[in-house]
Amino acid sequence: MGIVLLICLICAIVGTGLLALAFHSRMLGIRAGDEITARLAADAAVANAIFQLNEKLKVKPWDDSSLPTASTVSLLNSDATFDYTVSNAGGVYTITGTGRGVRTSRVVESTLRLYSPFDYAVLTRSSLELKSSATVDWYNNQADDWPLQIGTTSTASGAITLLSNTTVNGDIVVGAGGDPASVISSSGTITGNIYPMISNPELPTITVPDWLAAMSSGGVIKKESSFVTGKFSGMTLGTNDTITITEPIVLYITGDITLGNSAIIEIGGATDTDNNASLIIYLAGNLEGKYSSGFNNLTMDAKRLYIYGLDSCTSIALKNSADFRGAIYAPNAAVDLDNSGNIYGSVVSDSFVLRNSAVVYYDANLRDRTVNDEAVRFVIHRWSER
Repeated sequence: MGIVLLICLICAIVGTGLLALAFHSRMLGIRAGDEITARLAADAAVANAIFQLNEKLKVKPWDDSSLPTASTVSLLNSDATFDYTVSNAGGVYTITGTGRGVRTSRVVESTLRLYSPFDYAVLTRSSLELKSSATVDWYNNQADDWPLQIGTTSTASGAITLLSNTTVNGDIVVGAGGDPASVISSSGTITGNIYPMISNPELPTITVPDWLAAMSSGGVIKKESSFVTGKFSGMTLGTNDTITITEPIVLYITGDITLGNSAIIEIGGATDTDNNASLIIYLAGNLEGKYSSGFNNLTMDAKRLYIYGLDSCTSIALKNSADFRGAIYAPNAAVDLDNSGNIYGSVVSDSFVLRNSAVVYYDANLRDRTVNDEAVRFVIHRWSER
């Protein structure tokens, strides 16, 4: 009998211990699950705030007198909630997101930066080709800048081709999930690294500002035209024609731009006495610059010349010896820079061909964007949790 009682006592002790262990394990699991849920809620708060900020960016001019905020928002399929606030300190935007589980809360703080497609020297949706002796380099870069990048969001085999004697003084990136060994065919020199993107950058559709789209058309711009900011059906310059821009001009061209041999659109220069010349073109049609024609940006500032190709813009071609100092954003267009031409700035397009001996000099100052620029969005710069 005594042995039986002893066995029962031992079983009771062991059973009680197992029950206690199971209870504590369950409580630990509940707490861990609650912490995970709180973290997810805090992350959701930051993601929601970035979405709201980027929706707000679509409205120009930017107005930060009322920044997004939220309180006690339910996290889908859980008992968690989240709050967030957005603050601006000297142009640095910070999101503070708080996630709350049943018993636990977590706070995520993220400082933001403005991303632009012009963070890249050249970025395409499909193909990118550097012909023999073509070069991509950069200027205005600082020692602590992240590397120059060219690339494509495509993962197709052979989407990037570098022929003999080509040089890329920086990195080459391919679409998220792509195999660089398959996407890139190179007989040239690459000084940086080759890798796939973590995620493909957004290349949003450009919308003409309402005030500009609502204007009456001024017809076709020609050499003899006297024009200011406005809406026009096209631009046609003949051989050796020159138009000089001496003030800030914004054009909405609903048709094509054709520049005859040696025709020049000049920005700035001796007649720009107050040094404020700039040109922004919203282009619905195509652009053809014939031999030795182009855009002569005498301000020497790539930020003074932007060409935004709308969805209907499918071709931009600059012929032999044409130089371009500015930025081209035309995500549906085939951009072709002919032999010995130079681009000082950045190109974002559907496809891009840099022909023999042509050079892209990326202007690193294009990475310094403002909230009123086109195609920008907020992304996380730094992140911390507590």
